[in-house]
Amino acid sequence: MGCKALFPSRSVRFLAIFTVSIVFLLNAQKQVRAQAAQIDIGGPPGAFKGRGKLGPAAGAASESDFSLNLGTQAPLSGLAGPGGSHVPSANLNPPSVPMYQPPTRFTQAVTPPSMPVPAYGAIDVAGSPERIVGPPQGITLDQAIEMFMKRNLAILALEYEIPMAQADVVTAGLRANPVFYADEQLIPYGNYSYIRPGGPAQVDININYPLDISHKRKYRKRTYESAKKVTESQLQDSVRNQIDNLYTVYIDVVDAMQNLKYSQIYMAGISRVLEKTQARFEQGQIKAPEVDAVLVSKQQAEIDVRERMQFLDAKLRTLAFYLNLDPPDAARLQVRTIFFDPRPLPGTQESLTRTALDFRPDMTVQRFALDRAQNDVRLSMAERYSDVYVLYQPYTFQNNNWLGLKSAYSWTIGATVPMPIYNRNQGNIARAKLNVDQTRLEVSGQEKQVAWEVDAAIREFEVSRVNMIDLNERVIKTARRVRDGAYTRWDTGATSVLEYLDAQKDFNDIAKRLSDAVTRHRRAMLDLNTAVGVRVLP
Repeated sequence: MGCKALFPSRSVRFLAIFTVSIVFLLNAQKQVRAQAAQIDIGGPPGAFKGRGKLGPAAGAASESDFSLNLGTQAPLSGLAGPGGSHVPSANLNPPSVPMYQPPTRFTQAVTPPSMPVPAYGAIDVAGSPERIVGPPQGITLDQAIEMFMKRNLAILALEYEIPMAQADVVTAGLRANPVFYADEQLIPYGNYSYIRPGGPAQVDININYPLDISHKRKYRKRTYESAKKVTESQLQDSVRNQIDNLYTVYIDVVDAMQNLKYSQIYMAGISRVLEKTQARFEQGQIKAPEVDAVLVSKQQAEIDVRERMQFLDAKLRTLAFYLNLDPPDAARLQVRTIFFDPRPLPGTQESLTRTALDFRPDMTVQRFALDRAQNDVRLSMAERYSDVYVLYQPYTFQNNNWLGLKSAYSWTIGATVPMPIYNRNQGNIARAKLNVDQTRLEVSGQEKQVAWEVDAAIREFEVSRVNMIDLNERVIKTARRVRDGAYTRWDTGATSVLEYLDAQKDFNDIAKRLSDAVTRHRRAMLDLNTAVGVRVLP
């Protein structure tokens, strides 16, 4: 029977055709869903249902195992993109209708966004940088400094400057030696007689004793005592600078250790990603270029690990050289120290600057140098007058035998006094006074330099600390969420591994920057010790 006979009215015929079409489409959708549940997809978790070598099955363009497994708690159904529905999935699946459950082997592999990223493939380090790094048997910074002071040949050689300076003090404090003098005078060529009288011949024994009437010895000793203090302070300042070099070498080792650790973690993680990618390729879920991309990343990671190991070995050898260890001992050398330390500045800038001005060895060098210059002035003033020599002649023998008389004995006392008419040490006195003025300017210049160095060290400390904390508390967490999201999308089959590798590379850059920031701040802490001149931080 024709459609016009059954439905003579045009409007009625249109309504009937529309109703039949709706019923037909609903029945077709039920059949497609019933068939899709029986298809062995063979694709990765999160792949569109029915996707195989011929493409997605009908009706599965915007529906995945991932969205269906969320249950009625998922806010959205489907995947991002123009084909996905943004209606709550609970509205698409009324409670009276049982929801579709994917095959068991897919259900256990699905990772909802609310769950943490699985252990496999996660390329990451601990949540926060380690406070202490290195094995328990590693040498601490204090132990390294102690070994450095006891074993470093440069320091041991510099220590000889102190006893040599003390020897100069001893020399400056020695008194002038007395002078012993003996003579026989008026000795005749032949014999004296009444015809050729002379003499009588005389024998003298003299002792000339110098008297330091202007106290040159006292001021000379003071000058060299000040010079000894200058030498001691110079040695301390040299040790300060040498320890600062040790700080640099030591932190270079720590930085190399951390870089090697991160490289090894990354290589282990990318190896797991490669295994999973190869498994998907063998199942026909992905193509070879994705496997090659991960393989290249793994090969680069292996090269990076080898380079980091060689770099760490070189830094350990440098540290062993500073500690005066034999080359075989460098291979067994390990360190353990504080790494992540967010403590604030240990004092105000004014207190730290005052501490530096009071205790820095180069500052005390200038103060002792000024004291020595002032003593040089006193010594130059004292050297205007030479020593006065007192003559004591305890024995004088006059031979009167040729006269047939008894010989005579006598003694003599006298003095030799230089007359400071022309030379009163005028030039050396003027030079010594000018040296005092020059040294005062050097002291002022050194004070300003110390203040500037402390200010620069404090600024570096504050900036590096803020950057370290900001990277650790905000930036790295955001980067980790981005990386984990990319991993989840790749793990559920929504994207290729290339997107995940890009996200992982960006995360690695942030993680490396955080590690560099922690290392930079650790250097800043030790640089502050050097700038202040005392250990204000561990």
